[in-house]
Amino acid sequence: MTKKFRDPAERRYLYRFLVAMACYTIFLIAAKEAFPRLHPSGAPAYALAILPAVPIIAVIAVVGLYIGELKDEFQRSMLVQAMIWGIGVTLAATTAWGFLELFSLAPHVPLYMVFPVFCVFAGIAQGVLKLRYR
Repeated sequence: MTKKFRDPAERRYLYRFLVAMACYTIFLIAAKEAFPRLHPSGAPAYALAILPAVPIIAVIAVVGLYIGELKDEFQRSMLVQAMIWGIGVTLAATTAWGFLELFSLAPHVPLYMVFPVFCVFAGIAQGVLKLRYR
């Protein structure tokens, strides 16, 4: 069963998002394979290490474009509210976790995990908001 998109902005968002995620997958695999095989150093090592972050940055831009292109103000407001809740909970959780790490009460969590954590919290917030406005 396929879903028909009512809003062309939603279709553009999905296309852009999927392209960025495909690039992320390719770049991450390439970087993870290249480091042990090629042992890059200097500027190429930095560029290769940062390469998987570029599509994640693109996803942030894609969401921003989607918010700007959405015609339905209620949908736009819901998305912005969910993102604000996601940012707030992520900031609170990472701050608390950082203090736990500081006092050796929690293991170190790599910084690249912050964006997926934000996505989880923003997704939960979207679900809660949908229930709230049902």
